[in-house]
This record gives sequence, C-alpha cells and structure tokens, in this order.
Amino acid sequence: MTGHSRREAAFFIAVLIIMGAGWGITLPLTKIAVSTGYQHFGLIFWQLVIGAVLMSVIGLIRGTRLPVTRPQLAICLMVLMIGTVLPNTTSYQAAVHLPSGVLSLLLSMVPMLAFPVALAMGLDRFSLPRLAGLSLGLAGVLIIAVPGAQAMNLSVFWIIVALIASLCYGLEGNLVARFGTAGLDAFQVLYGASLMGAVIMLPVAVVTGQWIPPAAAFTPEGKALIAGSAIHVLVYAGYVWMVGRAGPVYAVQVSYLVTGFGVFWAKLILGETYSPGIWAAMALMFAGIWLVQPRRKSDLVADG
Repeated sequence: MTGHSRREAAFFIAVLIIMGAGWGITLPLTKIAVSTGYQHFGLIFWQLVIGAVLMSVIGLIRGTRLPVTRPQLAICLMVLMIGTVLPNTTSYQAAVHLPSGVLSLLLSMVPMLAFPVALAMGLDRFSLPRLAGLSLGLAGVLIIAVPGAQAMNLSVFWIIVALIASLCYGLEGNLVARFGTAGLDAFQVLYGASLMGAVIMLPVAVVTGQWIPPAAAFTPEGKALIAGSAIHVLVYAGYVWMVGRAGPVYAVQVSYLVTGFGVFWAKLILGETYSPGIWAAMALMFAGIWLVQPRRKSDLVADG
C-alpha cells in the first residue's frame, strides 16, 4: 500500500469493507436457499448460470476473451471442480445443518489450510509464526467442535464437512500458484469455469433428480440464490481489481471482514445467537489469519 495517497488509501479501505460485507452476506443467503430442500447440484447449476450471465456482461464491458487453448480449458476445469463444485457441494449440505455464522467462521480457515498445502507442494517455507497461526485456527475449530457444538447442539460431522470447502479453496490457490493460469487473468478463469460448469452441471442436476425449475426463482429461496450468486460475481470482480491495484497482501485482509460480516449478517437476517465459545473461536481465528497471511514480499513482487 506504499505510494498511495490518503484519499486512495481511504478508497481502498471502503472497497475492502464493501467486499467483506458482500461476501459475508452470501452465507446467510445460502442458508435461506437450502431451507426448503433444494439440493446441491441444482443449486450449483443455477449459481453457475447466474454467474456466467453476469460475467458475460462484465466481459463484454472489459473486452474479455474466453479461454480457447487446451491448457486454458484445463485450468478452467480445475477451478470449476476444486473451486466451485466440490466446495459448494459440501457447503450447501453443511448449510442445512449448521448456523450461517458458524459457516463463516469455518470459511476463515482457508488461508490457514492453504499454508500446509503450500509446504507440501514446495511453494512456501516453514515459519514458526505461520505455524502458530495455523495452530490458533485449529484451536478455534476445536472450540467450535467440542464445547461450542455441545452448547449449540452442532454436529461435529457437519463441521468436518464444512471444512472440506475451506481445504478446497486453499488447494485451488496453491494449484494456480504452482501451474499458473495459461495466460488468463483471474476473471477470465472464473468466466470460463462458469460457462463450462453450467454445461456440465445441467445433466448432473437432471439425472440426480436435483433439478430446480426456473419458476423457483420467484420463491424466497430462489431469490436468495440469485442475490447470493450475483453478489459473489460482483465482489469477486472487485477482488481481482483490488489485487491488481493494492496488491495481494492488502486484498487478503478481506478474510477478516468476510468472517466478521458473515456473523453480523447471520444475527441480523437469521436471528442467530452464539455461545461464548463461538466468540472465543472467532478471536483465535482472527489471530490465526493475521499470522498466516501472505508475507509482504508477495506484495512487492506484485507491484514490481
């Protein structure tokens, strides 16, 4: 963030807050979307369709070219499966059984789970502070899974299922760092993945009996899905812009805001309440995020 004026810095902070609020509200919207029995494959299909339509509009404005080469299509397929289908399958199922605010807390494990994956892939070096951050994050999960689960009658099984999404996102980031994006920017990758995913998931939703008719768009659950999908695309576009303008180290701080706003929106929209253990877990996870976030070197490389 060096080299920016105070006005620019204030603008970046405002954008970061808007992004955090936007991403945070998608979790209670997900909770609403699954509240009457709509299942994951049907929800994923419509999420991808809505995202593809919006990104097509943004793509036209940006003059974005679609991926055409085999390596580019392979990257889009990887992002589709590891960044959307697998994590959303587990998230939608876990959302039926867990409070939205708890899902927000578990999602904050993404940077912490990405660290050991990066070590295993040789993309990062061992660091005691970052190991401490991972330990704090895991301690937060244990608090949710043991005393928190008992106080709020949570299922430990579904807590583990929800963590699969965080692991997928952490793995996705490391795979992209390892193999690159075949000349595509992040928006092009997501654009291509959404178009590809809509085609793939249509027969899957139909064959599995999870097809959701278009008329469902007029139900509260359908409106929640549409709103959540649209917000996700717009916020993701903003995140890509933020990485380019302010650097990845600054942009990754949105993790704090997504978690905080996720809990706030869950209380405001769904009326959720939490035990003291959940608040303690949130404090530990925030400390963990701060310790494991990318080092300043990444920022200098991005700006150089």
